[in-house]
Amino acid sequence: MPEIFRTAGFVFFFYTNEGHEPLHVHVRHAGGHAKFWMEPIALDYSEGMKTNEVSRAKQLLLANQRMILEKWHEIHGA
Repeated sequence: MPEIFRTAGFVFFFYTNEGHEPLHVHVRHAGGHAKFWMEPIALDYSEGMKTNEVSRAKQLLLANQRMILEKWHEIHGA
């Protein structure tokens, strides 16, 4: 489970066995978690995260999109 980055209590990561799915990121925060598709950025699901936490996670994804895409391709290939 490669961690991409962490900030403000959010942890952004991939699972290495999910390369067959479209590009996406998992997020943990305060006991909750979510999954976002990256192209375009859209919430797939969230459990245990408040609406404002999901919104903040999306903002952080937008701000770090380039790094996330590079990490995805580094781990899962082109």
